[in-house]
Amino acid sequence: MNHVALKGIRVADFSWVWAGPYATLLLSFLGADVIKIESRQRVDQTRQGTITTGEDFEGFNASPIFNNANLNKKSVSLDLKNPEAVELAKKIVAESDIVIENMRPGVMDKLGLGYKDLVKIKPNIIMISSSGFGSSGPYGEYAGYAPIFAAIGGLAYLTGYEGGEPNTMSGVMDLRVGTMSAFAILAALLHRQKTGEGQYIDLSSSECISSLIGPELMEYTMNKRSPNRRGNQDSIMAPHNCYRCKGDDKWISIAVATDEEWKALCGAMGNPEWAQDEAFADVYSRWKNRHQLDEYIAAWTINCTDYEVMTRLQSAGVAATPSFNAEQILSDPHVKARGKIIEVEHPVMGKKKVITPPWKLSETPATISKASPLLGEHNEEVFSSLLGMSKEEIQKLVDEKVIY
Repeated sequence: MNHVALKGIRVADFSWVWAGPYATLLLSFLGADVIKIESRQRVDQTRQGTITTGEDFEGFNASPIFNNANLNKKSVSLDLKNPEAVELAKKIVAESDIVIENMRPGVMDKLGLGYKDLVKIKPNIIMISSSGFGSSGPYGEYAGYAPIFAAIGGLAYLTGYEGGEPNTMSGVMDLRVGTMSAFAILAALLHRQKTGEGQYIDLSSSECISSLIGPELMEYTMNKRSPNRRGNQDSIMAPHNCYRCKGDDKWISIAVATDEEWKALCGAMGNPEWAQDEAFADVYSRWKNRHQLDEYIAAWTINCTDYEVMTRLQSAGVAATPSFNAEQILSDPHVKARGKIIEVEHPVMGKKKVITPPWKLSETPATISKASPLLGEHNEEVFSSLLGMSKEEIQKLVDEKVIY
């Protein structure tokens, strides 16, 4: 019989935009009961649009981006500038195991919802504060969004074409931070399971990104060389690039690590005469002459479709796949076979395609049970069933815009 890994774990989610919500999305996939604490005074940015897409949706409940980042969750709406709403939020925390927020350092403290406040209510609470630079240090109070994390984290400087400008990659930074946040939360849960102790997690988004460039930091630490941008090129492997294929903006990614793989690539290409040149005789020679090598390979791939190249090279034992666009991801037979994309029914938007959890756990499968919540959709359920308030009490607070 299948079980749910995080059954019985409740999350009071004060986070917004992407980094925090993605962390709680991962926890919700594993069965955690996530209560998103929102407000009409400060509507989640992704309910309205995003920095990267610039979309303006038809109301707060019609954003597919919000939907994808908040599947499985519940939503209550509270005006946290109102002391009565703060008390209600504290009551939710008292019934929770985890608190997450990704506001600027100090904001939750000013609201009366900082760790020092919440630990009095729930001594073994686990609270994670995710901010751009952490809660201490000279930059602690600086503002930060995904491009800023990438820049100060060092990844932007390394990403881009040789001789070109750094590439911040924008929102994908938030997803990396969210993944690390979920990992830290699970570690804290395991510690609490063993000791009964909760704890506070001070997470710096920029440090999350720096932790992903260990080899480059080691290169400077050991050799005093600071790596620069090199596009799709590798520091050792060649060929290692994306090559244009037949069709409109179609590309194939090819990576060759060994002499055996090089021979297999040559065979798949029909052993062209140029491949016998001494310039490509060994790994170092191919890397040294990688630009010329890329031109030869591109002259071959342009005559084939991306799937033809993939099939031929993979059959020969060479790592190669199309560089998928969104359409290909949604239509690829392997993606379909793995169940990576499913449809969920949203009460406002109707059926929407969403990405499923990436893990296939045999005993505690990760699942999507429902679409994202409407703003304040679960007010009655949470305040009545969880906190034991009467309908009259709830309605009074709605009228007073405490629940708002």
